[in-house]
Amino acid sequence: MDSSGQPLRRDLYAQVEPYDSGFLKVSDVHTIYYEQSGNPQGHPVVFLHGGPGAGTSPGNRRFFDPEFYRIVLFDQRGAGRSTPHACLEENTTWELVADIEKLREHLDIPEWQVFGGSWGSTLALAYSQTHPDKVSNLYCPLHCYLTLKVL
Repeated sequence: MDSSGQPLRRDLYAQVEPYDSGFLKVSDVHTIYYEQSGNPQGHPVVFLHGGPGAGTSPGNRRFFDPEFYRIVLFDQRGAGRSTPHACLEENTTWELVADIEKLREHLDIPEWQVFGGSWGSTLALAYSQTHPDKVSNLYCPLHCYLTLKVL
């Protein structure tokens, strides 16, 4: 809190451009887009976007200090720049969770911080439960409530 008792507002970090981007084939049907920005030697963090279907945006990089973090963003199956767009075939929660792990392996990251917003928080929780030894920290500032039927 500041001197007037108001909560402190945290500004976003400066905009940075990716130093690496590409596409990873995760199934016979789906290919996901990913990018890395920030410090290539920094602490790895993966950002899981909301939706489903929303995709990432350049502003998502600004949540993280680019001097400290190796920032990984990717568009989930059917979302953003991933192909095919809006495809629901082979697009379940557990297939999305498997994609997170495939991307971690592809980028040769031993473990990473997982940051999920909205629907991404659901994926972050599911990923951390199925791959606890690959998650150094879990941060889910925005929640998505669902039932077992959705999973």
